[in-house]
Amino acid sequence: MNQMKNIRIEKVTLNIGAGKDQTRLEKGLALLRSITDSTPVKTITKKRIQEWGLRPGLPIGCKLTLRKNKAVKMLPRLLGAVDNRLSERQFDQNGNIAFGIPEYIEIPGVKYDPKIGIMGLEVCVTLERPGFRIKRRRILSRKIPPRHRISKEEAIGFMSEQFNLKIGDE
Repeated sequence: MNQMKNIRIEKVTLNIGAGKDQTRLEKGLALLRSITDSTPVKTITKKRIQEWGLRPGLPIGCKLTLRKNKAVKMLPRLLGAVDNRLSERQFDQNGNIAFGIPEYIEIPGVKYDPKIGIMGLEVCVTLERPGFRIKRRRILSRKIPPRHRISKEEAIGFMSEQFNLKIGDE
């Protein structure tokens, strides 16, 4: 098989939306720090939305990106929280996966923290192939040709094979 066709995990992004509630944001930062032993960053608003009381520069959530070995080690634990079962709707046409974990205590190896309480998070997994760097490089950046992109079916096959994932209806 062609080595350039091998699929790998580019990154795993953990995300918690808090809205205007600053105490929930602080709890979310503490939760991401305790799960991964890495420092999360706050996400801030860029637009003003009058109805929601948001203005530019206001922190409304937090996120954390894991790459390479950290991502590969963390993903089986996160999938364990959803019983290694995802629906086909959670895969997009570009081979990315997104799913939510309603309560963080479902993640294997994570203990309940009374300071944090019960809180959920969103997990986004980005897959790539060798050669995807051409879309990110500074000089001569190009689009990924259609024959090299990752389809939904290829992503489902990769996740089922690598992480013993079951694809079914919810």
